[in-house]
Amino acid sequence: MKFNGKNVLITGASKGIGAQIAKTLAEYGLKVWINYRSKPELAENVKEIIESAGGKAAIIKFDATNEEDFIASLKVIVESDGKLDYLVNNAGITNDKLALRMSIDDFQSVIDANLKSCFIGCREALKLMSKQRFGSVVNIASIIGERGNMGQSNYAASKGGMIAMSKSFAYEGAPRNVRFNCVTPGFIQSDMTNDLKPEVIENYTKSIPLARLGEAEDVAQAVAFLLSDGASYITGEVLKVNGGLYM
Repeated sequence: MKFNGKNVLITGASKGIGAQIAKTLAEYGLKVWINYRSKPELAENVKEIIESAGGKAAIIKFDATNEEDFIASLKVIVESDGKLDYLVNNAGITNDKLALRMSIDDFQSVIDANLKSCFIGCREALKLMSKQRFGSVVNIASIIGERGNMGQSNYAASKGGMIAMSKSFAYEGAPRNVRFNCVTPGFIQSDMTNDLKPEVIENYTKSIPLARLGEAEDVAQAVAFLLSDGASYITGEVLKVNGGLYM
C-alpha cells in the first residue's frame, strides 16, 4: 500500500492507538496531520518520530467536539495542502459507571467526545471530498459498540452510534466516490493494560481465540487497508480487530 502525494487527518493522534495510526500511515507515504487537544509535547514527539523515519507530519490543535474549531482546522489543512484525501476519526474518551449511577452529564460527555466529534468530521470531510470525487474516512469504533459492556452504557451508545452513522454516511458518499468504514478494536495493549495484574491479563486472553491482546499496530494496519485503493470497493463495513473475541 502506497499513498504518495496524499494526506490524512487523524483526530486524537498524540498518543495510544491514534499515535500508532499516524506513524503507520506516514510509513506508507501519507502526509499525516496530528491532531491533539492538550499536551503538545506528546504531539511533538509523534511528529519527531515520523520525521526521523523520513515521513511527513504536521501538528494541528483543536477540540474535535467543537464544530467551529474542527471546521477552521480543516480549512487550514486545505489551504496548506490544497485538499484533504483521508480522515481518521479516532478522538474519544471513556467515563465508566454502572448505569444506575450514571448522570446525564456522564452520558452526554462521552456522546459528545466520541459520536458528536465523529459526526462533525464525517460531515465536513464529505463536503470537501465530494468536490474532488475522492476520499476515504475510517472511524475508530469499538467492540463495545457491537456487544455492549457492564458500566459502559455511554461508551457503547457512542460507538454503536458511530457504526450505524458510518453506514448512513456510506450511502451518501458512494455517488461521490467517498467511502466510510469502521474499525472495531477489541482488547488492545495500552498504558492502561500495562497497569493490570498478570492474572487479569490472563483472564482476558482466555476469552480471546487468538489468546493474546492486540497491538496498536494491528489497528493501524486495518485502518491503512480501509483507506487504501485496495479497499476501493468496500464502504459501510465494520472491520473487527479483536482476535476473534466477537465473531
